[in-house]
Amino acid sequence: MDSYSSVGAPRAPGQMSSGELSARLDRLPMSRFHYKLLFAGGLGYTFDAMDGAIVAFILPSVREEWGLSTGLTGILGSSLLIGFLVGALLAGTLGDKIGRKKIMVSALIIYCIASVVAAFSPNFWVLFVARVVAGIGTGAESAIIAPYLSEFVPSRFRGRYIGSLAAFFSFGYILAALLGYFIVSEFDHGWRYVQLITAVPILLVLWWRRGLPESPRFLHVHGRKAEAERVVESIEDSVRASTGKPLAPIPQSAPDPDVIVSAGNIVDNLKALFRGGLKKTTFTAWVYWFVAIFTFYGFFTWIPSLLVERGFDISKSFMFAILIYLAQTPGYFSAAWISELIERKWAIVLYLTGAAGAASGMAFADSATEIVVWGMLLSFFMNGNAALEYSYTSEIYPTMIRTTGLGVASAVGRIGGIIAPIAIGFSYGSVGFGGVFVMLLVLLVLGASVVAIFGQKTTGKSLEAIGQNTIKD
Repeated sequence: MDSYSSVGAPRAPGQMSSGELSARLDRLPMSRFHYKLLFAGGLGYTFDAMDGAIVAFILPSVREEWGLSTGLTGILGSSLLIGFLVGALLAGTLGDKIGRKKIMVSALIIYCIASVVAAFSPNFWVLFVARVVAGIGTGAESAIIAPYLSEFVPSRFRGRYIGSLAAFFSFGYILAALLGYFIVSEFDHGWRYVQLITAVPILLVLWWRRGLPESPRFLHVHGRKAEAERVVESIEDSVRASTGKPLAPIPQSAPDPDVIVSAGNIVDNLKALFRGGLKKTTFTAWVYWFVAIFTFYGFFTWIPSLLVERGFDISKSFMFAILIYLAQTPGYFSAAWISELIERKWAIVLYLTGAAGAASGMAFADSATEIVVWGMLLSFFMNGNAALEYSYTSEIYPTMIRTTGLGVASAVGRIGGIIAPIAIGFSYGSVGFGGVFVMLLVLLVLGASVVAIFGQKTTGKSLEAIGQNTIKD
């Protein structure tokens, strides 16, 4: 295939500019190639979520079997989040240094091994450490998949695509709820069996990911331009073959070039997060992620146990949790759709505000029906926001520091996730069921306010154009 510049002039292979790379990828229609990436990345998110959510369902059984205090139960609930923090930091910084694909595959291996160890834990501390290590794997993967996929997707589909990718989290939560209901609550040592089950499907994902390409944007910004061009050409060939149609011509106007904000090493990448207009971007991302993850894990880690504390037996509380988790899927997909209709930042504000209203309803709910209805609404809006946080944060940083930006923001969020189960565990006795949800309400309003005031506009723009605007702010 011949190589052409963005203005149609022939040139030697390996001299493709970042603007041309962007133009060539953004002009493509959605095809089998993009859906294969979505499926491979989405399966990873499904198993990540299933493993993370299963902690909520094993807590009551482990607490009863080992006689754990409420405080130790909360610490165990935070184990995965501690690993998430480490994993997100490692994936973010290393993903911008050694590549997105290597991190994705390595993270899966770590997670799979740790889940098996957790299943055979002889005591609390072995289980705690195994869950931390499993969290490193899932945290690394969660931080790397969205920015990796965003670098392949045409800008006009990016919000919907990454939002749909995040929707695979909901499938994992639903599977975890089903495992909790049918296995944990029905079998002696069922909490051990489900951890083995969550590890097995990872082998399938590893097989799927062997043939995934490295991000051409990553290759290009690191000077591997010939490799980047070969990947782009391969994608174009795949799209042409699957659609059976010729590709649209490359736009004649030169697109924005990628922004080089760092020398490319880990320390410089971290420093770049606080240079120029990136300071505001980083502040917004950190507050947003802290609020989102604190409220998310505060709610979903404790909801089965909180229902038990309200007087429902374990089986009924798990059934309520299944209903609440089922609301996740429409939450994700509705946010993916709305994020292409209105500016992404305003979609975030909408879903955070909706979650705040649902938290208020949960705080004053009296009957089982009210708890389930308000819980489903809270699940709907929180998970819609989860879809938006991945798509939005994958856009707002230049390619050179994209996974660093998302990884560090995710790590800051995981601090909130670590604090949330412990804070709820220790404060429940004094503030009660309603007080827990008032706490979530206040944080959700704070997050919505920060994004509304400082958030960057990204909808419909190329990643390179967003990077240019971020630096200028």
